[in-house]
Amino acid sequence: MLNILSADKIALNAKVANKNEAIELAGKLLVNAGHVEESYVEKMKEREELLTTFMGNGVAIPHGTNDAKELIKTTGISIIQVPNGVDFGDGNVARFIIGIAGVGDEHLEILSELAVLVSEEENVDKLVQAATAEELMAMIQEGM
Repeated sequence: MLNILSADKIALNAKVANKNEAIELAGKLLVNAGHVEESYVEKMKEREELLTTFMGNGVAIPHGTNDAKELIKTTGISIIQVPNGVDFGDGNVARFIIGIAGVGDEHLEILSELAVLVSEEENVDKLVQAATAEELMAMIQEGM
């Protein structure tokens, strides 16, 4: 399922002021790739207000609310590297942000694949240090 990632949906060495900017960037990459309607990005921010999408190990996985399903055209993921980190609240700093939009329950499969990948902090460190989108995609597709 992670083969749905492409270089145009990866932002390397991003500088974002706060979690809202990070979520907007993750969402904009999904919009530009045609996966979601523009209004999905607002639903991603709404979801973050309900409960943080920070997962630990420097990873956040923002996604839309349940009522945003009709705004998803195709399943996709976007990735943002934030080497300096961005505060996702309560001192939780995300350095690797994965935006997700899943048709039906496809997001659950993506989440389970990603959970294994980012469960090791050293994997996250390598992903944050990837120099090119191609290098990052290769790491993800090979499961590190």
